[in-house]
Amino acid sequence: MDDFYIISIYAGVYVPLIFAVLLALIYPVAGGKAARVLGMTAASVSALASLAVWYGFLKLHSGSPNFAFTSDIADFLPALGVNGISVPFFALAGVVGFAAVYWACISDIKSVKAYMILLLFMQGGLMGVFASTNLLWIYMFHEFALVPTFVATCVWGGAGKRMAAMQMAVYLTLGALVSLVGIIALVVFSGSDGFGIGEIASALKSVELNASLQGWIFALLLFGLGTLVSLFPFYTWAPRGYSAAPTSFSMLHAGVLKKFGLYLLFQVCAPMLPAGLSEWVWCLAVLALFNVLYIGLVTMAQRDLKMMVSYSSVAHMGLCFLGLCSTSILGVGGALILMFGHGLSVALLFMLSNAVVNRTGQWDMRQMGGLYKKTPVLAAFFIAAIFASIGLPGFANFWGELSILVSLWNFSPAICALAALGLIISAIYGLRAVAWVFMGTPSEPLRRDFDSISDLSLRERFPAFVLIAALAFAGFFPWTIAEPVNANLSAQAVYNQSK
Repeated sequence: MDDFYIISIYAGVYVPLIFAVLLALIYPVAGGKAARVLGMTAASVSALASLAVWYGFLKLHSGSPNFAFTSDIADFLPALGVNGISVPFFALAGVVGFAAVYWACISDIKSVKAYMILLLFMQGGLMGVFASTNLLWIYMFHEFALVPTFVATCVWGGAGKRMAAMQMAVYLTLGALVSLVGIIALVVFSGSDGFGIGEIASALKSVELNASLQGWIFALLLFGLGTLVSLFPFYTWAPRGYSAAPTSFSMLHAGVLKKFGLYLLFQVCAPMLPAGLSEWVWCLAVLALFNVLYIGLVTMAQRDLKMMVSYSSVAHMGLCFLGLCSTSILGVGGALILMFGHGLSVALLFMLSNAVVNRTGQWDMRQMGGLYKKTPVLAAFFIAAIFASIGLPGFANFWGELSILVSLWNFSPAICALAALGLIISAIYGLRAVAWVFMGTPSEPLRRDFDSISDLSLRERFPAFVLIAALAFAGFFPWTIAEPVNANLSAQAVYNQSK
């Protein structure tokens, strides 16, 4: 039985990469239609394979903290496998990747063949991040997925694209280099013979790293990975980058790739460097509160729709960091559920924002208004996405935010209260965006062409429905994420078992 899921993991990772190479090889003779067909085929295989692996893990290994479906097919290929923490994000990458590629296929894009090659390379890299059991290969897959974002932003991006791409390149390259130094230090001082997560964990059982050394290694990883996740004050690349990047790449980066840093902190750093986490936990809590409150207030000041979505993505990452600060199974598990829900909801918001702008020709939300009269389906999807983003019941984000707040009360009632204030701020800017864009009467610039505005077409509704359905599924069946996550976290001594 495991053989089928092993094959599915490899298909999820390598089919997009193989199709990208294939498209590059036939580039001179392939047309735009062929590029779209190859792209949709690869994205569909990857999504179905990831969902099959998630189902198989829940069915066969949900109570195990170890990696499952592992296999070394060839020495020159990385060992792949999933555990309770990685498997939902492997599925997240598949689903968001499918929606992003589908949106690209139905959009009017210049040089669609080159666009699709970059998008498929990014998709394959993302799948590899959450399927690799080797720390170095996780890092390499991340870098492999990161480069297409820079290129796509420079070529197909919006206003300020070159400056945004340059800022992203500088921040993310520095963050990646600092985190690589931390990874190498962890391997060297653990005495591990390799970069496998299991190898490093086993080596650390016989080597006792003192608190000071753990603190330094954890700091390198925290601030390196934190930059990749837009932890305050290293966040300024994210709003400008997401706003300038093409929609499909914004969906993949903000929805999936951004989770890389937090994923490594939960999967590797905290369990292997518990004294380091303890040393930096209050510093992290303060910085995370700046994400929640300060960036939340900055988001309230935005009038540009895509910038509002971009800043809100940065603000919500603060709650995930606070989940780690709780050092509890409840808090960390909640953070992982919130990461999953946020990935779906922010990808959906970027996609729907693009649909709004395509119909109005406006980015300024104050220059819109009254769209619900002409686009009721678009309005319904957008409102549902905002409700998910601000954590209303029925969506995955609700369980994540609730678990984090409950766990924070045991950590610090004051921080819990401030984090709850951040949720109120998110509700304000989210609901205000709905009011500006869809409610009231059309603005003067919009009124001239109001009668020609059309609702979402059937093919535009399909990817929106896929993302909403995934959010609702995790909202009504949170155990599909929580059960394997809890089994993994319960095996880690760093997380307080009573919280």
